[in-house]
Formats: sequence, C-alpha cells, structure tokens
Amino acid sequence: MTVTLAGMGGGTAATMTEELRRAMERAQLIVGAQRLLDALPRGLAADTAAAVAPGEILRLLKASDCEEALVLYSGDSGFYSGARGLLALLQEEHIPARVLPGLSSVQLLAARLGRPWQDWTLCTAHGVDCDPVAEVCAAGGPVCFLTGGTGGNAADLCRRLTEAGLGELPVTVGENLSYPEERLTTGTAAGLAKETFPSLALLLTEAVKRPRRAPGIPDGEFIRGKTPMTKQEVRCAVLSKLALRPGDVCWDVGAGTGSVSVEMALFARKVYAVERDADACHLIEQNRAAFGAWNLNLVQGTAPEALSGLPAPDAVFVGGSGGELEAILRAAVAANPSVRLCVSAIALETLDAARHAFEELGIDWEATQISVARSRAAGRLHLMMAQNPVFLLSGGGA
Repeated sequence: MTVTLAGMGGGTAATMTEELRRAMERAQLIVGAQRLLDALPRGLAADTAAAVAPGEILRLLKASDCEEALVLYSGDSGFYSGARGLLALLQEEHIPARVLPGLSSVQLLAARLGRPWQDWTLCTAHGVDCDPVAEVCAAGGPVCFLTGGTGGNAADLCRRLTEAGLGELPVTVGENLSYPEERLTTGTAAGLAKETFPSLALLLTEAVKRPRRAPGIPDGEFIRGKTPMTKQEVRCAVLSKLALRPGDVCWDVGAGTGSVSVEMALFARKVYAVERDADACHLIEQNRAAFGAWNLNLVQGTAPEALSGLPAPDAVFVGGSGGELEAILRAAVAANPSVRLCVSAIALETLDAARHAFEELGIDWEATQISVARSRAAGRLHLMMAQNPVFLLSGGGA
C-alpha cells in the first residue's frame, strides 16, 4: 500500500490542485472528515471512510487491501494539519507515504485582502489553549489565528484582546473562505467581540504598536509618583541576571511603579506584576498603557498569598518582599524547580535575608553590587553624583 496525505484546499472543488485530482482518480480508498468527503467530485470509483483521528485512520488503512489510499485534510497538509500525526504512525508501521500540499486558509484570506502574508505570524486557537494577547505582543507584526473550538472562536479571541486593553486594535475575520457564504468583516477587537462567527474562520490582527528596544528605558519616561522605582542601570542588570527569553513567563514581586515589569513585558511572553499598595498599582496600570505592555498582568495583593494560582514562572524578580522573602522564593521554586531568580537589596539586612533564603532552598547564588554615578550640571561644570548602591542576588535555573 502507498498512502497519499493531501491538503484539499478550502474544501471546495475550485481550490483543489490538479495533482490532488489525479490522486483521487487513482485512489481505491479515500479517508477524511465527512465535510471533505461530501465535497469530493462525483464519479470517483474509490471507497470512502469518515475519520479524523490518526489512530482511527491508521486502523482503516491497515484493514484495507487497497494499493492506493488517499487521506484528505482541509487547507494545506503542512499547516496545523493532522497529517503530522499520521505520518509518524505510518513511518512506525513502515507504510510508504507521500504528502501533497494544498491552498491554506491563510493564503485565501491574504488573496481576498490583496496583501502579502510573509510578514504575518501564524498560530492556531483551534481546539488548543491560545493566549491571543501574548501572541500579538510578541509578534511585532500582524498575527493570523486559526479559530474554532471552546474559547477559540474569533469573537472569543477579540473579547480577550479587549479585556487586556487592546479593544481598538484593527482586526479582520474571514469566514467560510471559498464557500458561497464567504464573508470578510473588518473592525476593531472591541467591535467584533460582540459579533457571532462560525468555526471555519480566521482572525487577522494588525501590528501592536509598542517600543522595540534594548533593556534600560530612561527613568524619566516612566510615570513615577511617590513610589520607589528600580533605576535604569539596575533594570538592565536584573534582566541580564534573569537571562530572559522571548517565551518566558515572569513574576515581578513588589513591582512598585512597574518599571521592571514593563521591561520584562517588552521582551518576555507574559508578566505578572504583584503589588499590594493601591497607589503603586495605579502607577503600574498607567505605565502598562503608556508602553503598550498589554501582556503585563497586574495582581494586587500581598505575596506570597497573591502568588497562589499564577502560572509557573520561568523568571522571578523580587524588588520588595514585606519581610516574606523566603516564603516568596519558596513559592516560586515550588511552582518551577528550575526557575531563575533575582532579588534586589539596598539594606544589608535584606541582603543577608536573601542569602539565607537561597541557602535554605539549596540554590547556588551569586551577589553583585551595582554602584552608579550620574552627571549633574553645576554651573559650567558637571559633577558625578552617586546613586544608592544596590545588591543583586541571583541563582537558580537549569
């Protein structure tokens, strides 16, 4: 037996490739979702069987005595397709297989809009857990979502974007592409969150505008109030010690003005800023909006209790602990034993408490002292004015 795994395009005859049509004519057995089987051209001699799960398809293939089998997938066989799972099973069974591409829904949407799609970030929310806010913030350009399933409908994704503060983000939904009932709807995330869309839909979000720069935003660009703030040079060192990566989930405990949280959010995937002071929380919300750090989530409460239920962190910065430093670090390590940790300290007592906490948790640590002096004009002269020295204790990680 030889098995052909083929993308059927948009599911209508007009979007099928000639290569696929020839494979249909040769096949003695055609397997796929019932929706795809219903769209087959008339007059084919092949037997058909409805199945979508790779294991079920493999069972049907092994039970058949045909020489040429065809397995159909919607769109393109290489784009979030079940072909990947079936290919692995066929290889295990030493069953020869080949793959034929098809027109993807992304190509159809781009063509309908008359624009290229090579700068789009492609992801799926179809039956999987997808965070649209993190995706659009990380992309730096348009993002195209396959939609469908619980919580993954186009309107659901627009609602989540709106709740995060991205209600004015321009979006387009393409539904039932290539079918007679095809429709394109353009508006804002807030507007389309109120609409109803079918499962066969794509959501295209335009680029989120926010700073793209190396760490170390000038202090004066933050809204500060009377809340203490981690200074520019220290923030650079903190992000370096934490070795942040684009896919990281971060905690900033004792977030203050949110300056470290914002820097994290402009680089990492998702950030949770934990702060108990109401005035500081207001500043965090203002700075979040000012820098477009929509993937920054404010958690108002006292740590370690406020940390309960947060997603496991890859990196944690503790800028304020309220005397609960060891409990905070213990909660972070309990959530992820390989978490990367950094604690800032101005007082020697805090430094000693951090050292003790690291040792109690069995984590190797490194201490760094940062002493910064900044120039200040004094008439025609410029004097170097010392800032408070800061200690950073860091450790953890795989």
